[in-house]
Amino acid sequence: MGVGGPTFGKIGDVQTTDQTTFLPSSAEATKAVEWQSKFNSSESIPAVVIVESDAELSPASGATFATALKDTGVVEGDVVGPIPSEDKKAFEFIVPISANTDSDVAVEALRSAGAAAAGDGTFAGNSAVHVTGAAGFTADLKEAFGGIDGILLLVAVIAVLVILLIVYRSLLLPFAVLLTAMAALCAAIVTVYFMAKAEFIRIDGQSQGILSILVIGAATDYCLLFVARYREAIAAGEPKAAAIKHAWKRSVEPILASAGTVVVGLLCLMFSDLNSNKALGPITASGIVFSVLAALTLLPALLALLGKAAFWPFQPKPAAASSGTEGQDIGAWARQHGVWGRLALWVRKHHRPVWILTALVLAAGCLGVTQLKASGVPDSELVLGQTDSKLGNAAIARHFDAGAGSPAQIYATEAQGTPVLDAATKVPGVASAYVVGEDGGPVRPGVEPKVVEGRVQIQATFSDAADSEEALSTVASLREAVHAVDGEALVGGASATSLDKQVTAQEDVKKIIPIVLGAILLILMLLLRSVVAPVILMVTTVLSYGTAMGVSALVFNGLFNFPGADPAVPLFGFTFLVALGVDYNIFLMTRVREEVKAHGAQDGITRGLTVTGGVITSAGVVLAATFAALSVVPIMFMVQLGFIVAFGVLLDTLVVRSLLVPALGHTLGRSMWWPSKLARGKA
Repeated sequence: MGVGGPTFGKIGDVQTTDQTTFLPSSAEATKAVEWQSKFNSSESIPAVVIVESDAELSPASGATFATALKDTGVVEGDVVGPIPSEDKKAFEFIVPISANTDSDVAVEALRSAGAAAAGDGTFAGNSAVHVTGAAGFTADLKEAFGGIDGILLLVAVIAVLVILLIVYRSLLLPFAVLLTAMAALCAAIVTVYFMAKAEFIRIDGQSQGILSILVIGAATDYCLLFVARYREAIAAGEPKAAAIKHAWKRSVEPILASAGTVVVGLLCLMFSDLNSNKALGPITASGIVFSVLAALTLLPALLALLGKAAFWPFQPKPAAASSGTEGQDIGAWARQHGVWGRLALWVRKHHRPVWILTALVLAAGCLGVTQLKASGVPDSELVLGQTDSKLGNAAIARHFDAGAGSPAQIYATEAQGTPVLDAATKVPGVASAYVVGEDGGPVRPGVEPKVVEGRVQIQATFSDAADSEEALSTVASLREAVHAVDGEALVGGASATSLDKQVTAQEDVKKIIPIVLGAILLILMLLLRSVVAPVILMVTTVLSYGTAMGVSALVFNGLFNFPGADPAVPLFGFTFLVALGVDYNIFLMTRVREEVKAHGAQDGITRGLTVTGGVITSAGVVLAATFAALSVVPIMFMVQLGFIVAFGVLLDTLVVRSLLVPALGHTLGRSMWWPSKLARGKA
């Protein structure tokens, strides 16, 4: 923790927000970026400054403001503009930001210059100045993430602390658990920092936020399971050292199996073609590994130091008497264990209607998936609430072609330059296009096209905003048109990058989901020594996932009024919910298997649900609370992922694991454990 704590402040040094770097090298937008660097050796980032007024703007005021922008010291090269609108009530400036200046610092300098010009009467009438474009969006995204890690962590820790205080009714034990979780997070942060620094992975702000939440939730869950076994041993009268040994032996298998399913599920993200998705695999998997190590080493050491004082002021009560044989006084035994014992008996008595009705309700919830709009959202909508770049985009749309600030870039062979230009201008949605000349402007009398390695560059301005669905559709049509003329032509730019990211993410969903299912199913078969039980667990978990996505889609559309969702949302939701959802079934079924050996199929399920009900529900509530903390991040993706996982975990914990799986177990009896010896009534 001493080494890892300070690293929290350094991890921003190895983060990236450049969306193009997340695309595979085979993507057309990525290849276009390579040609862009050949045509423009400068690494400057373009910012679009838009001035809007309710009165006509004079060319002199525009020239004065262009000088003010240049004087900020963050501009590399010349400011293009003022470009007046047809109604003369708006100016547009293209400002190349120096690569040696942080984009967020540079954008802040431009916005300060704009605010000063709007306030000192440089422009006629009531004026407003906004900074948008690639640099503006990036700066607003950084601001949304800036400082959020501390707030996110604080909210998650407070939520977990409150839940642990309620669960344990102890003052020391919750802090021991939280200390263990924080130690795991510090170790994971150090590991991720050096992986990113070595360029093994690319990390962005959302990956760090997800890592913090996942480690706090998962480490706490593993600690809850260990403490539950330790409490049982202490209540049974075992001395401190023996109780810790007992807890370690009884909890190590389910914890390792649970963590194994999560790690394998998360590492399956490495099959993604998107570098952002691919990086999240090792980032989060490392967090789970350190969560397990902390729960099985640091927590036992802390409990050994604290002894029974860990439970102060309420010491564990003596364990209820056990019947010892199948069916003997099971009702009385279960009722002694309170609400979970009574629920276990009720599920046992009504198992067929319970699982049939529960499955039907969950299936009905899955129907909402048809309403999920996961084809992507405009970049301007990624940050929730009003941002300066969003206001700037809207101002551009009111006075110029909406895509004027982020034109598409076409790189065609020199011989096909004119035919490609003609084809591009005929594409619906393309407002204008021109071949770039030697001076960076359009080709015109006296200015020859700029040719680099036998290619020319064509700029195409769209009628629609560069981050809109209409613009992405235009990119697809534009590519089809220019490829028909020149098979070697490439179409890039902001809209093309967004389109390629969406297409790649949708392909990832089709590829990775079957891999995750197969990998986790294999682990469950090895753990439970059965075929039927793992299949049942996977089917119920997938059903739970479908319901969570269906309900989430209705909430996003009807309650939050989100314009859509990132294509990666279904994939991330699936990976987290299936891996984490199977966790609780593992906690349940490993205990059930243990009880079935001693007490038979029916009593084993009743006992397993009774003794694990409290701890698994607490673990589910903790994990749901930590993921719900993602809602403090004003990023649509984070809010959506937080809601999906929080709701899905609660659904899986309270419905699937408490009702559906035990009811199916009672209906199937020993056949649930086929082909192991348990299916034949042998231990």
